[in-house]
Amino acid sequence: MARGHGINQELSDVLNELWKLDVNRMKHGKDYKINLQGKAGFVAEGRNNARDSARAPLFTYINENKLKSIATYTHFINLLDNYEMSTGVAEHVTKEELQENHLFLDAVLKTEVMKCAHRYLVRKGRAKSDPAQFKSQLYDIWFKLYRRDKSGGEDSCGFEHVFVGETKHGKEIMGLHNWVQFYHKEKHNHVDYKGYNARKNKDTPDEDDHILNLQFSWNGLVKPVSSCFIGVSPEFEVALFTIVFLLSDGHVTNVTVKVDEYLLEIVVYRFGHSIGTSYPKMISSNNRDF
Repeated sequence: MARGHGINQELSDVLNELWKLDVNRMKHGKDYKINLQGKAGFVAEGRNNARDSARAPLFTYINENKLKSIATYTHFINLLDNYEMSTGVAEHVTKEELQENHLFLDAVLKTEVMKCAHRYLVRKGRAKSDPAQFKSQLYDIWFKLYRRDKSGGEDSCGFEHVFVGETKHGKEIMGLHNWVQFYHKEKHNHVDYKGYNARKNKDTPDEDDHILNLQFSWNGLVKPVSSCFIGVSPEFEVALFTIVFLLSDGHVTNVTVKVDEYLLEIVVYRFGHSIGTSYPKMISSNNRDF
């Protein structure tokens, strides 16, 4: 499954089951609202000057009370301030942070989304049926520290890169493929949304799309192109990326799936027994693309 040629129907069926089970997915217009504004401009590699095509924030409304009422979101948010921003700076995990990691995984494992993912992985021979063993496997995939920068200590993990974001020597943004983290950074004026990146053969995305390609700056550094799910629950993303990761032994996995109305490419990079990065790339949505 190293590279997807055409739609992977079996995987699409499993991911659609997860999509249906994702009762904690936020609803556009009710639980959150976004303002897409203008199309992002081209940014040359290594440059941090970007035309700002969006004077206002991306998120105009989030039902924070609802977020705080759902265990997986609450524990997810507690993890967002646990990491050093720059690679090359070793991570030191405190007892409290270690407990927060476990509380998050415990909450995720209680959801029907992750139970479904677990059953599928057991059937495929990629996970043990014992929940404790599966949790240990998830911990290694998402929270086991490794050296992303070879010059320093253990400075990164899958969760930090994908969901929190980090910088390469303080000069380049890496990761940050999560809408909750983006909202929190934007709320505190750490992230500046620059505009959307339109998909091929389509002028503009739709504000109710659950996947967006966007451009932003973070502490003065520009990420020219980034993609993330919007509104989906933490358990959905963890389940989806875990499945794709475990079904392949390749360094890089690209697989094409149809989830709900979205034709997606899921990209996962392996870092030993852990995730290096993972993100969705929108190919098309319904018949609105030509």
